[in-house]
Amino acid sequence: MTQALTFTIHHKLKGALARTGTLTTPHGSIETPAFIPVGTKATLKALTPEQLAELGAQAVLVNAYHLYLRPHSSILDKAGGVHAFMNWDKPIFSDSGGFQVMSLGVGFKKVIDMDGRADEKPLSRKERLAWIDNDGVTFKSHLDGSKHRFTPERSMQIQHEIGADITFAFDELTTLYHDYDYQVESLNERTHPWAVRSLVEHTRLNLERSHRPPQALFGVVQGANHEDLRRQSSQFLGGMDFDGYGLGGALTKENIGEIVSWMCEELPEDKPRHMLGISEPDDIFSCIENGADTFDCVSPARVGRNGALYTRSGRVNVTRAQFREDFTPFDDTCDCYTCMNFTSAYLHHLFKSNELLANTLATIHNERFIVRLVDGIRASIADGTFFDFKHNFLTSYYAGTQK
Repeated sequence: MTQALTFTIHHKLKGALARTGTLTTPHGSIETPAFIPVGTKATLKALTPEQLAELGAQAVLVNAYHLYLRPHSSILDKAGGVHAFMNWDKPIFSDSGGFQVMSLGVGFKKVIDMDGRADEKPLSRKERLAWIDNDGVTFKSHLDGSKHRFTPERSMQIQHEIGADITFAFDELTTLYHDYDYQVESLNERTHPWAVRSLVEHTRLNLERSHRPPQALFGVVQGANHEDLRRQSSQFLGGMDFDGYGLGGALTKENIGEIVSWMCEELPEDKPRHMLGISEPDDIFSCIENGADTFDCVSPARVGRNGALYTRSGRVNVTRAQFREDFTPFDDTCDCYTCMNFTSAYLHHLFKSNELLANTLATIHNERFIVRLVDGIRASIADGTFFDFKHNFLTSYYAGTQK
């Protein structure tokens, strides 16, 4: 029988928790550390699957909440799973839907507050779209206002219908506005019991759905900025039979590396760890250095569609007037399709003219930039030059003209 997931470690970085490895799924392998582009609705906006593969993406992450609402996860199941549906033959991750259920329900921010404990005016019950209890979350669709309910079991059923290689346990996304007592309650009454329920349902579905490739399940560590809670959550989940672990929840950027280290020091060394939602270069280096193996983020594509392109000297907006008559490649050190074939002046023109091709070419460049950066990090861990590579890259990037 095909295994849902195997993980082999190849190199460990002396003086840090960083490592290289190979994560193998029924749809292929991922060399880690690896950046996983986000194809929210079974597509990375503006790109074909072939373009995504050509820029070096080893896998994508799709969103259970959005695919449940449209076209519905049952449609993907009838299509033969998300791989067949989107014509992608490499590994796919699917999140649990918990982040979107809660964040879209109360304000469109990562630092959401389910109980109106933010420093802003709390949403009224009429305004809110999500209500949480110890069994699950009831929410209204942001598309049409229809009412739905996610429980750990329902989240797993949806993710199995989607058919991703790597799924995530349903958890409560707390915020930095929640106090310590609420964080404790959330772990003990929701996130940890929900992890147990997710694993039970996931195991049942893998057995029941033997006509599909087996799927892996990652438990999600929570605990906000509190070291004791992060370590407790890691120990609790690390003692369970998960295939890997998601490093999730709200945390402050300033100590992201330290928080990742708290979790990775407690989690089983022989299982992969996925950092949920990072993409800025300093965060990438910090998380990998402290033990993250894979990570995802929508940011490279999103900022690209707004004209902001990555360079070794920082992020630059190609809509600026200086590029109007610049007939050189945007980045002559980049090997992406965009930089190899088009000039800065052409990119500038596309954005100023609101041409759809602007989104495609900018997304190709930004996704390739991050993929290539992580490829370099992986090579530097293998040959022991990580710290020099990190210093040189970040010195150049943050000394530039980031806009």
